[in-house]
Amino acid sequence: MIYAAASIWLMLAVLLAWGVDRIWADLAKPKTLRVVLFPGTLIAQLGRIVGLLVTGAKVVQVSVPEGAEGAKSKGADWEPKLPIIGPLIVAIFPMSLLAFMIYLVGVRLGYPVLANLPANEVSTAVPTSLAAFWDQVRALVTLCQGTLDALRNAELDGWKIILFTYLMACLTVRLAPLPGNVHGHLGAIVVLGICMALAGTVLDGLPALLQRGWPLLALAVGWLLLMLLLSLLARAAIASARMFLQAA
Repeated sequence: MIYAAASIWLMLAVLLAWGVDRIWADLAKPKTLRVVLFPGTLIAQLGRIVGLLVTGAKVVQVSVPEGAEGAKSKGADWEPKLPIIGPLIVAIFPMSLLAFMIYLVGVRLGYPVLANLPANEVSTAVPTSLAAFWDQVRALVTLCQGTLDALRNAELDGWKIILFTYLMACLTVRLAPLPGNVHGHLGAIVVLGICMALAGTVLDGLPALLQRGWPLLALAVGWLLLMLLLSLLARAAIASARMFLQAA
């Protein structure tokens, strides 16, 4: 059950990142976002290039994707040569690199935040009833609040808090599906869950290992929930200000 739960939460993290990316794309130009989110953009692009090379694509010139609108990069031979499995490989490499970087940032830089995070609000079981579903929805609200509280109460130097916040924003938002490869991104998560379930039948320690990494998954989900909430509030405020100015 923990493998299905991990896949669902990872899927939710990707969809939340996609939502934040879409909102930010409406508020700022793609070029501005690429510059602001440069660390995450760089990691995602490197993973994408590795995935393309593994699938046999010839990358002649690299250009960063134009953001959330889904257009393919014009500077590279985007299409992987392997059918069906190719888009999955191109998606899994960026996600893996970003997950590794989130691990480094969370453990090495922001451990006080990670330690105070209410990771138990992210259930390791899939809700099997309507009541359990709504309990989990309420738990996500608590997780969002707990993420902000953990950040505010973390015993870190001011520059570390700023750096941690910046890097987490860059890395988690870039978990969004790569332009032109949405199906590959979501399909890769499903395949990853199946592979984990199969590996768990052979490796007895895999569930415990996955359990130890659960706080990091909770950190990514809680962080993206918080950013989505703040982004929606910012978008509403800007839209309200525009309507007020037009009516004035």
